[in-house]
Formats: sequence, structure tokens, C-alpha cells
Amino acid sequence: MSIRTCALQSDAFIALKKVWEHRDTEAQKWRAQGKKVIGKLGFDVPDELLIAAGMLPVQVYADPERSLNETNKYLEYAFEPVVRAQFEKLIDGTYGEQLDVLAISNSTDVVIRIFLYLRELHRVEPEKKLPPLAFIDWLFTRTSRHQARNEFVIDLFRKQVEEWAGREVTDEEIREAGKISNENRQALREMAKLRHGKEVRIAGSEAAVIIGAGLFMERTEHTALVRQVTEDAKSWPVLEGPRVFYTGAEQEDTSLYEKIEAQGMVIVGEDTNWGDRYYNRDYNLDYPATRALVDRYMLREFSAKKAFVSQRVEALDREVDETKAEAVIFYTNLYDEVATWDMPNQKKSLASRGIVSCVFGKMLWPVAKNEGLDECLAAFAKELKGGDQ
Repeated sequence: MSIRTCALQSDAFIALKKVWEHRDTEAQKWRAQGKKVIGKLGFDVPDELLIAAGMLPVQVYADPERSLNETNKYLEYAFEPVVRAQFEKLIDGTYGEQLDVLAISNSTDVVIRIFLYLRELHRVEPEKKLPPLAFIDWLFTRTSRHQARNEFVIDLFRKQVEEWAGREVTDEEIREAGKISNENRQALREMAKLRHGKEVRIAGSEAAVIIGAGLFMERTEHTALVRQVTEDAKSWPVLEGPRVFYTGAEQEDTSLYEKIEAQGMVIVGEDTNWGDRYYNRDYNLDYPATRALVDRYMLREFSAKKAFVSQRVEALDREVDETKAEAVIFYTNLYDEVATWDMPNQKKSLASRGIVSCVFGKMLWPVAKNEGLDECLAAFAKELKGGDQ
């Protein structure tokens, strides 16, 4: 199912869709005004600190249409295909021209390796148009000692941001940026009620556009558009069909969701950074600035690469309950195997509660390369509907 007509009649949704489809435009406007644009690789770069400094944080993303001529010179094939495509834009000059700095957080082992590769390329091939690098070396184990260490790491990153800004970034500015970010997250939570509730009025593919546009635009503008599209969506037709929860590989476009929805299934939530996880946990305005940043990024819902299996089982069970999902779709890309470590225990727990699931593993990217995917999704949809199709 493609984006519905009702969504395309909303001026707010059209504006968000324009940003989603032309992701570099807002950054280009920002730089044309003499402001700095900071690219993010990994989802644990603290937006609040960049916003406080008057900068625009934007997410690094892959282009499925771009050849990997440069990547093939440097990067092994046994990297996740999306990461390989992101790497191409980082070393072929694209992001070197679009970004003032690339900030990388150690969200995954793969991202850490990309940082090391880029750092070495800076050294041995300085003529390449690579963006300057910054690395945030978080620890994600939840102990008081590690929290103190993370506060030290964030203070170091804050000094780097101040160097880029050419001025001090005050605690009050960070706190104000925290309020702006919290308002954005709250607007997205209100939108999500129209997915998670008994009556689903926003499709998964539509939610992907609404959420994802925020990765490439100024936060207050995004918040206003999300609030307006949420109000508009209250009159959109209710979606009927089996309620499914998605978990697994990040989806940077809507192609997979549209395939799932084309079979009559309704995606009511996901645990990905391009989806519901993006607005998980607020910046605590009662904490000192640095502690609040650590609290927000260290203690939010764990991704597969930063959690014990038991934590992931508990988290998925809870999210399935919150979204009233009837089924779960597990989907992982080729060479992205970490999430599969959790799946056997997750599936067992789901089955014990009467929740059916379907696993799609070692999938090709982009989604269109997977022969037989539509047929497999159709068979799963038929199972969920009781075999009446």
C-alpha cells in the first residue's frame, strides 16, 4: 500500500513528505545562511548539544541508487549493505561538501569500524573530500561509575562543539534545547497514539515519513508539522487488518512497509531508530545539563547491539502489549546478525503469549532485490487472517 490519498490531502503531511524525499535540502538552506550542519552516524549523538550551539543535526543515510565504486576500494563486502552505501557517500565527496563535521557515536561495532576507516583515510589520503570527524565513545552498561565516565565523555564533546561554534555553549542553552527536543518527542508520541490505539488511523509507511523527516530538519518546525498532521489524521479512515509489530533492520525508506501493508497488514509500531525508538525517553530538565544528556542517551530503550537477550525479550513483549499487536515481523539484512541472537528467545516468549511471528533473515538491500518477498508476506497475512484469502 502506498501513501493514502487522505494523507496527501494534508498540507502538513505534504510538507513532511517533501523533506523526507529531498533530505539534503534543509541542510543546504542552513549552510547557505552561514550556519553549521553536523552529520550523525549512529543514533546516540546528543541532538540537544548541537541544537544549543545553533547547529542543524542531520542523519547520515544510504542511497540505494548509487554505485559503490569508492566503497569497494576500501571496505570489505561482509559489511551490512546499508553501511556500505552510507560509506560511499562519506568518501566520494558528497558529505564532505554537505557537512561541517561528521559526529560518530559508538552505537555499534560496525559504526566504530567505520570511524577507524575514516580516520585512517584522513591520514593517508588527505586530498579526499572527507568531513572532519568527532567520535563519542559512550559506555552503555548502566552503572554509576560508567555514568560518571560518560559525563566526562560528553564534556569533551561539548568542548568540541564549542570549538565548532566559536563560542561557549551554556547550560541554559542546552536546557532550552532539551525543552525543544522534548516537545518534539511529545508531539511524536501524540501522533503514535493514532497507530498504537484501538483505532489505527496512521499507517506505518505514513508514520515513517512523519518521524523520519525530523532527522533532516529544524526541530521546532518539525514539531509544528507533526502536531498539525496528527490533528488532520484524526479524521482519516480507520485501517483494518492484522496488527503487526516490526523489529529488526533499520528502514530508511518506506519500501518494506509498503510491501507489508499491500498484503492487508497494519504496522502499529517498531523498535527501530527510524521509528518509535527515535522519541523514546526525554531530556530530564531537573538534572544538570551534562547529566541530563547522559541520562537521555544512556538509559533509553536498548537496541539489539547494546542489550542482553533478556532485556530485549522483555522490551519486545512490552512493546507488543503497548501497541496491541497480534503478530511480529522479524527482518534482518545480510551481514546484520546481532538481532538474530535475540530472536529465538523473543519468539519463544511471544508464542507463550499467543503472538505469532515471522522471520525474514539475511535479506538483500535494497528491499526490491528480494525475490519472493511479496509471496512470503502474502502467506503470512493469510495465516493471520485465518486462511480466508
